Order: sequence, then structure tokens, then C-alpha cells
Amino acid sequence: MYILDKIKKNIAKEINGALGKNLVRASDLVSPPKPEYGDLSMPCFALAQKEGRSPVEIAEWLVGNIRVGGAIAGMKIMGPYVNFTLDKEYLARNALKQVKTMGADYGRNRRGRGRRVMVEYSNVNTHKIYHVGHLRNLCYGDAVNRILSANGYKSIPVSYINDFGIHTAKTLWAYLEHFRGRKPDENKGYFLGRVYALASEKLDEEPLAKEKVVFMMKKIESRQGKEYELWEKTRQWSIDQFSQIYSELGVKFAHTFYESEYIDRGLSMTAKLYKREFLKKSDGAVIADLSEYGLGVLPFLRSDGTALYPVADLPLAMEKLKKFKPDESIYVIDIRQTLYFRQLFKILELIGYGKGLRHLGYEFVKLPGGMIASRTGNIISYEDLREQVTNRAEAETKKRHPEWSKAKIEKTAAVIVNGALKFEMVKVSAGQIITFDINRSLRFDGFTAAYLQYTHARICSIMARADKKGKKPVRVDYAALREAKERELIMQLAGFPEAVAGAGEKYDPSEIAKYIFSLARLLNDYYHEVPVLKSEETVRIARLALISAVRTVIAGGLSLLGIEAPEEM
Repeated sequence: MYILDKIKKNIAKEINGALGKNLVRASDLVSPPKPEYGDLSMPCFALAQKEGRSPVEIAEWLVGNIRVGGAIAGMKIMGPYVNFTLDKEYLARNALKQVKTMGADYGRNRRGRGRRVMVEYSNVNTHKIYHVGHLRNLCYGDAVNRILSANGYKSIPVSYINDFGIHTAKTLWAYLEHFRGRKPDENKGYFLGRVYALASEKLDEEPLAKEKVVFMMKKIESRQGKEYELWEKTRQWSIDQFSQIYSELGVKFAHTFYESEYIDRGLSMTAKLYKREFLKKSDGAVIADLSEYGLGVLPFLRSDGTALYPVADLPLAMEKLKKFKPDESIYVIDIRQTLYFRQLFKILELIGYGKGLRHLGYEFVKLPGGMIASRTGNIISYEDLREQVTNRAEAETKKRHPEWSKAKIEKTAAVIVNGALKFEMVKVSAGQIITFDINRSLRFDGFTAAYLQYTHARICSIMARADKKGKKPVRVDYAALREAKERELIMQLAGFPEAVAGAGEKYDPSEIAKYIFSLARLLNDYYHEVPVLKSEETVRIARLALISAVRTVIAGGLSLLGIEAPEEM
């Protein structure tokens, strides 16, 4: 059990013992708004309501009837709150020892009890541009997967690639009409995205273009002929591009599903559901009428007979349940698809497959100039974005370390780039719109990955200098940590397991991002005000143990977001 959990449970036990009733839980104890108020606070509102007294009366009664001792060094009343001050040496000794003993596992728990959770993300389209907006899906999904694993779930990350929709026909039409005979770029997936962008421009300009696209789609769906062969070849171009992106960002999937693998099954299922009158025709299209559930109409087939998303999504959902047997199946898709997933989940429920389905929606990503859309010019591809960020990161690294080799500069810059791209996508809650600003993302003095990575590297540098001074200490005197900022740091470290648990409960990586930013800021304030290496030996040993624990927790928090913590920057 983590030390803060243990302390809270003991305080709750003391309160319940004094009351003679089990009315207080450990989770009722919270952090005060300011450190000078104390270390833990007990709001008395709910307890007062249960006891039929005022919150202030309950607070006064508790202070008079709870024993001071053990982890509790003191109590004081602040209106309807009882604030507890903890024994600093007890807390420091136990918290820092837990961090040191557990290392990278510190903060992990078994709340999930091994329950199987499938997290489906990175549902991108072949034959389209992979742009900065897709990064939010990828980074958010990857962080949720990592956080669920840290909370004791058996998390299964999977990807679903839309490789068979009408967009593929649009791209191939434009490729044949406007790029025939032209040699593709080295990055063929990136090249295809540019073809798709042109297709979106030209479709409304050229007579008969839409009819040609429908014909192309039917040829692809027939799985024969030169059009289908071209689809197979170009599809692989996109898949290779995705694999390269995942490799660069360190994202791995247990399995990848493809829309093309489920279309035929879905068409067969659609025919059966139509025969059962579960689906019906409307203006030539095949639809599911869900109006009785307040969910409107969900089209399955267009009037020209081509398939829409639910045709493949239904058999895919069933396959996932059969193949991996998850207790919960999570879909990470942007908020524009909220209604669609409510419709899809209702249909799955009606046919007996609606257990444990959850849609994690997230808001848009904008550029400083406006929204991102692959049909407009206001877009930056992943490759273009990465190149811009890399150029700036390499220039900054070279400026800071002119003595470093080119290879070392490039390696360090790649770590900074990955950190910047990922952190900007997860540092705010999923419900907030992100405006991705390249300049801001690389700053070393704000709410950025670079700031957190630099803080970690700074601690590594301090520890390296300490190691050069002689033999490593055998014993730490935790009582030597007497500074107010040391108490703040220790309380923050003790709270990391709660941050991990909270992020898991809410599926919210921003909880981790905010936690480690707060920890890093505390550390930097502390280092500027309190000497570490130049302090008296007993104090120096204790302070090194403290900042070493901070280093471990920052690295652990960054790891939950899929970000590397470098030792040099």
C-alpha cells in the first residue's frame, strides 16, 4: 500500500473510531488549496449532514476527539475543515523509500484486477494525408492504453484502418486522371495524401467525375481487375507510411484490423438484417431507423449500393469480442462521431453484442490559422510538421551543445521532437480544442514536454556531479529535510499514485501531464532557493535522495504519456 493511502486510511479509521460509526472514507481526505494550511484536509459538510450538526461543530468535535501521533503531527480547524499536518520525517522516509524501491513501477496499482480492456485508436484512412489532427487520436489513445496498464488492466491496443471507403476511389481516380505516368515521391503514402487533396478540389470541377468515382469504387469492391490491383498496391503505400510513423513515435499495436477484411461479411450481415426487416430502404438507400430511441437514422448502403461505415463496423465489433474477449471495448474517435457511435452501440445492443462499449471522444486540433481538414489547404501533414519541429530542435540543441557530434544532436533532437508532438496532444483534457503552435511546443520554460525533459536532465546532471565527489551514501537522515519546499515536494511525490489512479478512472492523460508539470515546477523553485551539492553532508545526502525520487517520478509520468526522459539536453 502506498504511504499516502495508508495515512488516509488510518485517519479515516481514527475518525470513525471516535464517531463509533463508519461514516468517513479515506477518499474524503483531500489536499488543502495552500500548503501552509496543512498536508491533508477533511471537509466536514457531508459528515455534518449525516450527524445533524453544523460543519464547524463537527470540525471542533473531531479536533477534540482524535489522537495526535504516528503520522499525524498536528491538527487545526479552518472553519468547516479539519486540516492535518503530517510528521515530516515519517512521510519523507516512507515516501522516498517507496519511490526508490519500486523505481519505474512506483504509482502503478491493481485497480483493474486484470480486466481485459481493448483500446482501439489510430483509425486513419489509407489514401489520405496523415496530418497533425491524426496525432491527437494516436497520442491520446496510446497514453490511455499505457495508463490503463498502469492501473492493473490487461490493456490491448488495436488499430482499425479504413482502407475500403469511397475516399480510396477518389484518390485513385485523381491518380489516374492527373498523375498517370508520374513517379511517386519516396514517401509514397505522403504522395497519396497529396493526390487525395487534389481529388477533393477537382471533383466539383470536372463533368462526370463523380460517376467515374462510383464506378471505380464498384470495381474495387468487386476485388478484380486493374483498378483493384492499383488499390492493393497503393493501399500498401499508406500502410508502410503508418508503420513508419508508429515506429518514429514508439507506438505499438497488438493487432491491426482493416475495413476491407470485414466489408464482405458486413454486406452479408446487412442483407440478413434487411431480410429480417431490422433494416429498410429509404430513397434507394438501406438504413436503420433508430428514431424510437431518439437516435435518428443510420445509413448502411448508399442508393448506388456502395457501403458505409456500419457495414464493416458491425462485424468488426463482433470479431473483436470473439477474438480478444474484452470486458470493455473502447473506441477513441473524435467528437464528430458521437452520434454515430451511439447509433452503432444501440444496434450492437439490439443484436446481442452491446456489452462494455465505450466511445472516448476528443475535440479538434487547430493550427494558429484555423481548423485542419484534408479537403482544404489549411493543413500540415505529419511529415511536414515533424520536419519543421526537428529543424528547430536540432538548431536549439546545437546552440546549447556546440561540442556534441552530429549524431548525438540528431538523437537528442528526436527525443525532444517526440516529446513535443505527444505532450501537446495530451496535456489538456479531451474536451478542449488544441491549437498546435510549433514555437510554443518547444519552449523550455512553460507547460511543455521540453520543460519536463529538461528538468529530468538537470537532475541527472546534479546526480552525476554528486557521484564524482566520492563514495555513495549508505544511510539517509530524512529528518534533515526541514525546508518548507521539501515538504511540498515530498507530499507531491506521495500523491503520484493517486494521480495515476485518477487518470485511469477518467481516461484522462492530462491528469498525469498536469501532475508532473507541478512536480517539475516545485523542483525548479526548490533548486533555485535551496543549495543541494553545497549543503552540509548529512543534508546533502537527504536532498540528493529527494531530487533522485523526483527524477524517478518525472520519468515515470512521462513514460505513461509515451515520452522519453533524456539524461542530457
